[in-house]
Amino acid sequence: MTFAATILTLYPDMFPGPLGQSLSGRALSEAKWSLDARQIRDHATNRHRSVDDTPAGGGAGMVLRADILAAAIDAATLPEDTRPRLLMSPRGKPLTQERVRQLAAGPGAIIVCGRFEGVDQRVIEARALEEVSIGDYILSGGEIAAITLLDAVIRLLPGVMGNQESGETESFETGLLEHPHYTRPATFEERGIPEILTSGNHKKIAEWRLSEAMALTAARRPDLWAAYEAAHPPKPTRRTRSRAKGEPETKPANAPDSA
Repeated sequence: MTFAATILTLYPDMFPGPLGQSLSGRALSEAKWSLDARQIRDHATNRHRSVDDTPAGGGAGMVLRADILAAAIDAATLPEDTRPRLLMSPRGKPLTQERVRQLAAGPGAIIVCGRFEGVDQRVIEARALEEVSIGDYILSGGEIAAITLLDAVIRLLPGVMGNQESGETESFETGLLEHPHYTRPATFEERGIPEILTSGNHKKIAEWRLSEAMALTAARRPDLWAAYEAAHPPKPTRRTRSRAKGEPETKPANAPDSA
């Protein structure tokens, strides 16, 4: 099954853009995924090919019309099309690695790239558009956001990455940010590689990497760290298990547990 991406945009020439290079570009040429960028303006109904109008109730900017966008979505939707319909929007639910993996496991996506002040709410509801955000900032349109989403998805498709393990140990896959990386030369501007990484002790290396990932996450992303701690509560000690069964405490609370 090939992952099929249909993009609805006012600027189809922006695609494939970066998606035509590197891993995603090679995968596109090998038909591991497909891309169909469609012009929303083709569904305009007047001679000026207008797709927007002033916001109801007044205000700044223009709004993408519901009837025109609905026609574009309908034309791009095949019979019994099960692909999710995504609208790149700063008010959408933040994109996560979990959602990326869900999309990569599916048949593809229809992605609407908004422009102007926004999209008429009625078409969002009528066509069941899932609003997706790539961050708390504003872009000129949804095209760059769509490229970001697709890049995250495509690299997870079967056969795209040469080393599948690489994708399984990256930031967010384990709930933590990724640990630091090092390679040759052994010394760079008087900075060496941590000795543990050249020790050959794979158990100690794994422990070091986990420790570094935990420290980075706690320092830089308290939100992720809180979620990680909630999902990985400390294992009960031997004394705690005994007391939970109603056994009496036989030593001071600050005494170390026996081995």
